[in-house]
Order: sequence, then structure tokens, then C-alpha cells
Amino acid sequence: MSGRLVLVGTPIGNLGDLSPRAIELLGSCDAIACEDTRRTGRLLQLVGVEKRPLITVNDHTEYDQRGPLLDRVSAGETIVLVSDAGMPGISDPGERLVAAAAERGLPIEVVPGPTAMTSALVLSGLPGARFCFEGFLPRKGKERTERLAAVAGEYRTSVLYEAPHRLVRTLEDLRAACGGTRRVALARELTKMHEEVFRGSLDEALVWGADHEIGEFVVVLEGAEPAADATDEQLVEALKAELAEGRSGRDAVDAVADSFGAARRRVYQLMLSIN
Repeated sequence: MSGRLVLVGTPIGNLGDLSPRAIELLGSCDAIACEDTRRTGRLLQLVGVEKRPLITVNDHTEYDQRGPLLDRVSAGETIVLVSDAGMPGISDPGERLVAAAAERGLPIEVVPGPTAMTSALVLSGLPGARFCFEGFLPRKGKERTERLAAVAGEYRTSVLYEAPHRLVRTLEDLRAACGGTRRVALARELTKMHEEVFRGSLDEALVWGADHEIGEFVVVLEGAEPAADATDEQLVEALKAELAEGRSGRDAVDAVADSFGAARRRVYQLMLSIN
């Protein structure tokens, strides 16, 4: 039997969201790569799965564990990859391991599971046909300022993650960048006993958030009004922000053209002026 790497989504709160297929794989795989062996061991116990070999794969160990884990896959083993909650690789370890497996041509499968991102989006009441996921904002400095500017100018709905002790600061920064009337939804403790969703303006969200700094948050922000008549200066600043995020010139052009409703040819010419 050929080996495989399997990404398994785990509950973000309610254990009932763990699928039968996920439980079967967790109980039959050769090893489980996880962020925290204690949390994953507890999950296995709670869902009645016999304990499997657990290997720590977090932000600090993922790079070094890629080779040994993928050697095991090459040897015919089934390695399951999980995060503490949700889908691995989405603001959690896993992306580098999957990329390395793909580069080696190894089989990669996924067992879909809960994600806070899409759960909050559909609960928000904001447009979900087109959206962008921003994950966690940079903590400080130029990178944070540039990302906030990009989010403020994005006409699609934006989804962000935030820790409870940084929620108010992020809402303050978003209000400064977007204005206090921009609509927002704040989802906390999704799928858990105290799940709660606030919907309102950024001004109102700041008042609510100051009294609810408990639990993990997903911030769903209304998109900006499309600005088809954006100035060259605005487009250049947006391009620089995209490049600062590590995107290629081509991807930056596509993103800015989409965000501003501007002609791609025009944005491309401005990109040449930056280079």
C-alpha cells in the first residue's frame, strides 16, 4: 500500500463536528503530526480513539520534521496532519509540510472539517460570494500599517483572526483606516457553549468589544465601495502593499486591479514604474 499525507480538520469547539471519516483515519494512521501532543492526545481520548504515535509539528519544528515525516510517507506509511483546531495550514502549521510533499510527488489527501474563517463569514450577514482571508495582522510597524491600508481599500469582504487581548486595538486601527461606519461582524467562541456574534458598525463594535475580550475572535469586515476612479497614487500605494506581503508582481497587479475595479493594463504600467 502506498503511503500518504492526510490533512484532517478537527473541531474548533464542538466535538460533534469531528466527522466519522476523520475519526477512522485518526484511529488507523501510522502517526499523527500535531501542534500540541497533549491537546491532540486529549482529543483522541474524548472521541474514543486508541492513542496513536504523536509527533510535534509546530511553527518551531515544522521545517525540521518535513524530511523525516515525508520519508515515512515514501516508505508506505499514512501520516495524518492536524492543528489544535480547524484546518491545518490556515494560520496554523502545515503549509510547508504540504508544499514539500507536493514537491516530492507524494500523495496528499484532505478530510474537510470545521474552519472558523468560513463559519464566521456565513454568520456575519455580509457578502460572501467573494471574500479575502487576511489571517492575523502583523503586530506592529510598517507591515501592520500597510496591511491595514490594503484591508481598508479591499472591496471584497475581509476575514481576520484576532486574539482577545488585541481585539480592541485592532478595532481601533480598523476604524482609523476604514471609518467608523464600516460594517463588521465579530464572532467569538464559535461552536462552543458561549458562541456569540456581534453585527454592527466599527464604532459600535469598539463599545461591544471592550466588554467581551474573552475567547478567540474572527473579525469579518465589510468591503470598501469599489473605486474605479482611483488615482495613480492610490494604485501605486496598493501595489507596494501587495509587494510588501511577498506577492509576485503579476499577483500584485491582479489583486490591485480586482480591488479597485481598475483596468489591468493601467495597473501593470504603474507596476513597471515601481520596478
